[in-house]
Amino acid sequence: MNTIHVDVVSAEESIFAGEARFVALPGEAGELGIYPRHTPLITRIKPGSVRIEMPDGSEEFVFVAGGILEVQPNCVTVLSDTAIRGKDLDEQKANEAKAAAEEALKNAKGELDIARAQSELAVMAAQIAALRKYRQKR
Repeated sequence: MNTIHVDVVSAEESIFAGEARFVALPGEAGELGIYPRHTPLITRIKPGSVRIEMPDGSEEFVFVAGGILEVQPNCVTVLSDTAIRGKDLDEQKANEAKAAAEEALKNAKGELDIARAQSELAVMAAQIAALRKYRQKR
């Protein structure tokens, strides 16, 4: 079986480490698909879900709030401040955080406040989308 080692790491912990047949994730310029023996690459990634296709054909999902992707021919490393396993995503908390970000955007005074609120809103919207995608696969 032709596989590639995948590590998804948050600021707090290792979220996923194991072999995979394929990895899909949200690159800055669009969806990236990584197979074993991919050309080396380092790029930023946007908030969204990392889909890991396991050697047995099953899939793992990890939500990332953006970060850095490093690809080597035999290894994929995803580094993100925030990474949450699909099964650990909480829709109610995500919706509450999205509502708080929308409220912060309404009340934002300066450009920095607006940018911060827009960024938080984008992350929460991506997290909710990732959660729904994860639920559809179950």
